[in-house]
Amino acid sequence: MAIPAALGALISYAAASAFFWHFPHILHKKKNISFTCPHISHRGGSAEGYENTLKSFQNAVKQGTNMLELDVRMTRDRQVVVFHDQTLARVAERDLSVAEFDYKELPSLNSKIPIDTIPGEYFSDLSWPEDERRIPLLKEVFQEFPKIPINIDIKENDMELIQEVSKLIDEYQRADITVWGSFSSDVCNKCYDVNPNVCLFFSAKRVLVLMLCAVTGLLPFIPMKETHFEVFLPMSMKRRRLKQVSELSLKEKCLLWICETFLVWKPMINHLKKRGIHVYLWVCNDPDEFAECRKIGVTGIMTDHPTLLREFLNTSKSAE
Repeated sequence: MAIPAALGALISYAAASAFFWHFPHILHKKKNISFTCPHISHRGGSAEGYENTLKSFQNAVKQGTNMLELDVRMTRDRQVVVFHDQTLARVAERDLSVAEFDYKELPSLNSKIPIDTIPGEYFSDLSWPEDERRIPLLKEVFQEFPKIPINIDIKENDMELIQEVSKLIDEYQRADITVWGSFSSDVCNKCYDVNPNVCLFFSAKRVLVLMLCAVTGLLPFIPMKETHFEVFLPMSMKRRRLKQVSELSLKEKCLLWICETFLVWKPMINHLKKRGIHVYLWVCNDPDEFAECRKIGVTGIMTDHPTLLREFLNTSKSAE
């Protein structure tokens, strides 16, 4: 009797999972996001300008980007600045964090800097004056681009930073066109607690939970506070790694297979989209990667090459 009962329960569970997988709105209210962003400029487009600078953001907007992606940290005098790395070593040859400087003391970026997501490549344009290579304040970006959706990566587990970013979002009345979050689940939880009105992307831990729930069929039953699923494109990550090593290790090959199979699994992506969750893949920098994103069915593509992505999207639209 136990085996037929267990089998019946398993069949019932599988049937319910399959039904709600395709009709999630019965269990969950669909996310209502006021913007759609097929074109996202990573740090303003790191291959076309000095990353996370106002001029790079301006160039991205000129190329028709739908969203600016950026990173924030806090200076010693508690100013929120747009900056990615833990230290200034890569971009300004100072092995110190921005937290060790007052804002006015921060150096400008070097005239030649490595592109973080394209190993072996650099950006340099000597026509940019030093002032255009300075590290901007987040409020300057909000002032310059009041209507452009912005994706904010909170780089420190610092409640004061999170609260200050939230204040700026509210001050510039952009809660409905801003996404924020972090790799850290602790930071993401704090972001949501401080301001649940701002769109939130999944932390790394939550991405892993999501994948596990998808594989086991639990995904349709799981409530989600997050609105954006933002993960790397496995093809892009593989190419990036192979620029650094001649061959992937066995561990890397196994991890890559898992990511290729489950991280961008189309049924999972389609389910998330049915729940109103937007799906972004990063960092994609050539037409093959853009095409792979379209094949997967993402909402948005994040790139260091805003001009190249704009050309691809325009060509793809013309061909439809």
